[in-house]
Amino acid sequence: MTRVSLARIIADDLATLRRFDPGARPGGRPRRVVWSEKLPGFGVRYYASGRSTYIVQSLMNGVTRTITLGNANVLSKNQALTVTRRILLRAQVGEDPATKRKWARNIPTYDDFLATYWKQAAAKWKPSTLATHNAYRRKHLDHAFFGMFIDEIEQSHVLTWFNKVSINGGPGAGNRCFEILRSMFNHAERWEMRPEGSNPCAFIRPNKCRKCERFLSNREIERLGEVLSQKIRTQPLHTMIVYLLLLTGCRLSEIMDLTWSEVKGGRLLLHDSKTGPRTVWLGDEAQTLLASLKRRGGADPVFWNKLTRRPVRSIGEFWKGVKVEANLPGVRIHDLRHSFASHAAARSETLPMIGKLLGHARLQTTSRYAHLDDGPVLDAAERIGELIADAMGEDHSLNHNTMCDIGMPIHDR
Repeated sequence: MTRVSLARIIADDLATLRRFDPGARPGGRPRRVVWSEKLPGFGVRYYASGRSTYIVQSLMNGVTRTITLGNANVLSKNQALTVTRRILLRAQVGEDPATKRKWARNIPTYDDFLATYWKQAAAKWKPSTLATHNAYRRKHLDHAFFGMFIDEIEQSHVLTWFNKVSINGGPGAGNRCFEILRSMFNHAERWEMRPEGSNPCAFIRPNKCRKCERFLSNREIERLGEVLSQKIRTQPLHTMIVYLLLLTGCRLSEIMDLTWSEVKGGRLLLHDSKTGPRTVWLGDEAQTLLASLKRRGGADPVFWNKLTRRPVRSIGEFWKGVKVEANLPGVRIHDLRHSFASHAAARSETLPMIGKLLGHARLQTTSRYAHLDDGPVLDAAERIGELIADAMGEDHSLNHNTMCDIGMPIHDR
């Protein structure tokens, strides 16, 4: 059982007998208790009002527990004995219905736990992440399992919910909400509100999503450079932002929100990024671009528009025009970051180095670029092939005495 209480224990045990209503509990102080001689621990408690109830008393986890079964006028003695034997058996194998009942009272409903979890997790989320997650919560997480306790939710419930969210919100929204829910249940286990290893999300596979990765070829980068060289005269700040994205592999927010206090010679000491504070190393071209801008106060944004007296906040429309002129259909701003990494991989930079340049927290994230550097693999294959050929010798070479050499026909099947 996932949520144990005395009422449920009794209901389960009486399910094979008949429907049972334990009746109202008698008031007043008990007059006396008569214990059974045949079944130790079973007794009848008689009250001053004349009513009586069946009780069970047993040693559970080193503590003497007394459990009330129900009104003797409603529950027959045979039924009470049957339930008593089962409860005593559970006590002998280490179960404690009274303790579990007390524990069950502290288990929150799904909605209550969601509010508690959100308060704890939101403090660690970045503002943009919090805004996105709040939207997902309003649409798909609030009241998702209405009326259920957090330890009652099983895999079938989560799967039904996940399919519904994926249909209504799309595969991407389904995966994002699913990861939030998975984290919630992990915390429920950590906070002892669910049994360990009971996360109902554990064996549910997320949706397969199309990977939006686009790498610019050398020719495409050349066309982009030609367009930007023209745009820098009319829209210098927007153009410099695109240049820096391509030259550094930074995320758009890291360049757009850049302040002069973060520009330190040949480095950008970012106070905050997706993975926390990090250092971005600048090449000569990137340093030259930044040096051409008028330096302001440390807290001032780097890309400050003197005409509007505001920082540049968006380059979306600018990028649309650049894509058209450079003939780069379907290329996103974030693809400039992928292009930076792909060219690094093509020049045999190691994955840890690429991950450090991009500010990846995990090497697994960088591994997507591993297939772009086939040169070392081909060289290794060639060296191994030569060693094997030398070891086999000329007489045993694959070029001698093969089926093809003796003229046997080969047919495709």
